[in-house]
Amino acid sequence: MKKLSICFLILFSALWSQHYQVDFPPEEFKTRWEGVFEQIGDEAVAVAQGFPLSNGFIMPRQTNAFYYLSGIETPHAYILLDGRDKKVTLYMPPRNERLERSEGRILNAADEKLIKKLVGVDAVYSTDVMRENFPPDLDRGTVIYTMFTPAEGQGQSRYELEVANASIAADSWDGRISRESRLVQLLRTRNRRNEVKDLTPIIDKLRSVKSPNEIALIRRASQLAGLGMMEAIKSTEPGAWEYQLDGVTRYVYLINGARLEAYRSITASGTENISNGHYYRNDSQLKSGDMVLMDYAPDFRYYVSDIGRMWPVNGTFEPWQRELLQIILEYRNVVLDIIRPGITTEQVLEEARQKMKPIMKQYKFSKKIYKNAAEKMVQTGGGILSHPVGLAVHDDGPYRHGSLKVGHVFSVDPQMWVPEENLYLRYEDTIVVTENGNENFTDFLPSELDELEKLVREKGMLQSFPKDSMKWNY
Repeated sequence: MKKLSICFLILFSALWSQHYQVDFPPEEFKTRWEGVFEQIGDEAVAVAQGFPLSNGFIMPRQTNAFYYLSGIETPHAYILLDGRDKKVTLYMPPRNERLERSEGRILNAADEKLIKKLVGVDAVYSTDVMRENFPPDLDRGTVIYTMFTPAEGQGQSRYELEVANASIAADSWDGRISRESRLVQLLRTRNRRNEVKDLTPIIDKLRSVKSPNEIALIRRASQLAGLGMMEAIKSTEPGAWEYQLDGVTRYVYLINGARLEAYRSITASGTENISNGHYYRNDSQLKSGDMVLMDYAPDFRYYVSDIGRMWPVNGTFEPWQRELLQIILEYRNVVLDIIRPGITTEQVLEEARQKMKPIMKQYKFSKKIYKNAAEKMVQTGGGILSHPVGLAVHDDGPYRHGSLKVGHVFSVDPQMWVPEENLYLRYEDTIVVTENGNENFTDFLPSELDELEKLVREKGMLQSFPKDSMKWNY
């Protein structure tokens, strides 16, 4: 009977593999839990809340922090990390047969043995009993930790969520508090003897250094981002539309297993559109003489990238475009050569300033305002050491405080502004700090100006599969 039970569990696990992530073994989650236990101490518990049931016909996606701690994608799940005995418990919703008839089976409280095997938790209970034993038997001095910050979902980052929540709170006809704030409120109300503290800084610190498994996923997201952008570049021609370049890029993501976007596409053509840093309308027609700025990446199994390039619509850069982009490229290459473990970000910028001095001295600028813009970029950094990248495009987990560590992943995004002519230009790549320096995940994506021009002149998907020619009334 015991052998039969083991065989059944193995068979059931195989059947369920498509409903649980395959990128992180239980041992990796245990390492993350140990990191939480180390920070909260022996007289505290940590509670994390999963995402709610989707309120529409959209692809469900777990929140980043909950996925980081469990890999579970079932809605309305909770995880408890008890620092007193170092036990981890998952609370799962009971089976919803009506939902399963509509959308298929999902892991639920009835799958206790399977969930223990897949995730490595010590116990699994139904959310029906949460009110009675969650958190259990807390002494007066026991601290409860939970996330105070907004939970990131698909295409979301913390800052943008905080801005959105603030706008809702300030709306006199709305004023709702966030779901996360409601959980904090309930924990305080139901556990009046216990202090409730923010778990966010602890999770952020853990997320700041990526594991080899995380890096592999970010590398793949970056590869798809680069391949998609190359198809967009090849599809570029006067008369095409921004949304068409968006479309061919997303096609590359989809056919390679990235079903979601890391963030909405920035596909901007012309000076006015490009000057809007997070332009999203993508509804302008491409014109000869203009440039395209694309900033776009997929969400590949919860991990993302962030890359950007600029190229000429007609396949040839105007002299002023080449002049400005080339100095940005020079600066980017200098910084990439400097980034290594053990150095601070300020040291990176200072070394770059020194190495750029002879380059700037020899560089031919056609206008004083262009020289001023380049000098400002080099002196200030021009945003080149940008945000962390991981589960979110503007990921949590700062890397600028202290020295760079192996496993830090962030965007290298040199930007130049020429306000007198409303010009905004940039390159962007996502890199990881390695033992020997750094790895640029998209070093295969053309960045040299001649290479970009050559790629524009190649035939792309848009030319091979032109848009529908059927007439329609509007």
